[in-house]
Parts: sequence; C-alpha cells; structure tokens
Amino acid sequence: MTTTREIHLVRRPDGMPRPDDFAVVEAPLREPGEGEMTVDNLVMSVDPYMRPRFSGDQALNEALIGGGLGRVSISNRPEFPVGAIVRHGAGMRERFVTDGRGVSLLNPDPGLPLTVYLHALGGTGITAYGGLLEIGRLKEGEQVFVSTAAGAVGSVVAQIAKIKGCRVVGSTGSDDKVRWLLEEAGLDAAINYKTQPLRAALAEAMPSGIDVYFENVGGAHLDAALTLMKVGGRIPVCGMISTYNGGGDPVRGLSNIIYRRVTLQGFVASDFPHLNAQFLSDMTSWLKAGKIKYQETVLEGFERAPEGLIGLFEGRNSGKMLIRVAD
Repeated sequence: MTTTREIHLVRRPDGMPRPDDFAVVEAPLREPGEGEMTVDNLVMSVDPYMRPRFSGDQALNEALIGGGLGRVSISNRPEFPVGAIVRHGAGMRERFVTDGRGVSLLNPDPGLPLTVYLHALGGTGITAYGGLLEIGRLKEGEQVFVSTAAGAVGSVVAQIAKIKGCRVVGSTGSDDKVRWLLEEAGLDAAINYKTQPLRAALAEAMPSGIDVYFENVGGAHLDAALTLMKVGGRIPVCGMISTYNGGGDPVRGLSNIIYRRVTLQGFVASDFPHLNAQFLSDMTSWLKAGKIKYQETVLEGFERAPEGLIGLFEGRNSGKMLIRVAD
C-alpha cells in the first residue's frame, strides 16, 4: 500500500511548543476513487493562528491543520489535470487524496516565485490588504503603527501604507529586521522592542499620534499604542501573538478607547471575498514593480515542520515561514 507522512500534535503544549509535542507519522494512502485526486505537497505554510488551536480545535494524533501548495499527481477530476498546481487547506500531509473540497486551481504568474502565493499573494496578503484598507479605513497621509512589521502580514501592511502615502512606524525584534524595514521596506522609523523601551521609543517616533495601529501582538504593544491613539483612531486586530503561549503583559490603557473614541475590530482573512479581485490585481502589480518587498524563511524537508512552528513563535523567521516539501 502507498503511504504518506503526516505531522501530528501528540501532546497539547504547556506554554511554548516543544519538539516532543509533535511527531512525524507514516500513514496509509489509498488510491483516489471516482471524482478524486492525489495531491503531492510542494510547500507548506506555517502561521501564528495555528498555535491557539493546539489548545483545543486541533485534534491529537491527527495531521496538523494548515495550508499549502501542491501538485496533482493522479486525477479522476477533469478540472484538476495531472501536473496542475493547487492551493489547499489539507493540513501537514506529504501527499493526500481529496475530492476537491478546499482545493483551488492556481494559475501562477510566471514572473513571480511560486512561494509568494503563500504570503503576499495568499492568505497573509489579503489579511494585510483587507485589514488595513477596510477594517482600518486607511486614509492618505495618516500616521500608521504596525507591530511585528517584519513579519509576513506586518511587512505587507507597512508597505501598503507607504504606497498610500502614509507615515509608517514599525516594531520588530532584532537590529537586522530594523535595518530591513528601513532600507528595504522603506519605513519612516522602526523600533527594536527587545532593546528599546517600547513606550518611550514609540512616543518619540510618533509625536503627532497614531491614526491606525495594525495589531499583531497585544500586551505591551497594545498598551503603548493606546496612549498615542488620536481621537477617532482605528485598531484592526489581526493577532495577539504575545498571548498565544500563555502570559503576556497587561493592558492598562483601555480607557483611551472611550475618551479618544477608538475603534478596535478583529477580523480574519476570509472576511474579504469581495476584495479578492482588486487585491490580486494590486498586489501582483506592486510585487512586479518592486513596490512590495518580502522575506521568506524556508526550511527544507517535510519533517522540519515542528521546527518551523517553534521557530515562528521564537522569532527565528524573517518574513514568511515556509516548509519546502518537494520541488
């Protein structure tokens, strides 16, 4: 019988995930039946949203949830011919059989690397685009603060804001990432929150206050931003990664939401199907024109997925964390 490999969660993490919370498991793979196909994973995405699900939604001893890009190797579905590249949400499986649900054909632009369809032109890209422009209601010339600004979502948010004529400040966790934000992404200022006092550094970088804070972190970042929000400011809440592994700094400045009439709104990527066509058009042109820069951290080998997950939460990635399974 044909087999595949899967990444399983075998123990629920207590705080930061550890290597022995996961296992690489060999599993049987049946032949595709009528109306089915086999897909070989090419690249898997590693994302912050996966961590909260380890505490409940993610079943133990089953393949981890997640998305990726694959190639059809056997097909009994004419609309998915052998060799077609697909985007999927089938989880961390080396290969899998599917009836096509949750799988979509991808017609990648030959002028762009395939991997961009898992970040700038994928879920992280539409998250940034919709979160900033629709939830954040960005206006030209505004003052924008982005936490984890060198990450997959944050870096796109920051650069879209620059394209839209805004002044943009970002926070990140290393001097190398600060340099990238300033020299490559073109931000107006960047803060290393691990070596600089965040509240004071942010106040110095944004003396006229914040119109839009794109929230990826929570805790001390949210607390610092709330003290600088302008009246009528907006905070699109994309994530709160500082709390995902337990702990996190308290937020004491919540009263600013009242007196400065600040709007906080959470959202997810699937909230923006009505923006998809314009997003694809804008992002493709920005990437090809060099207006959107990106970084990728690519680990080679299916079995390195747990390493990628842990590394993401330890900040060992630059930009999007990916696992390359096959060429």
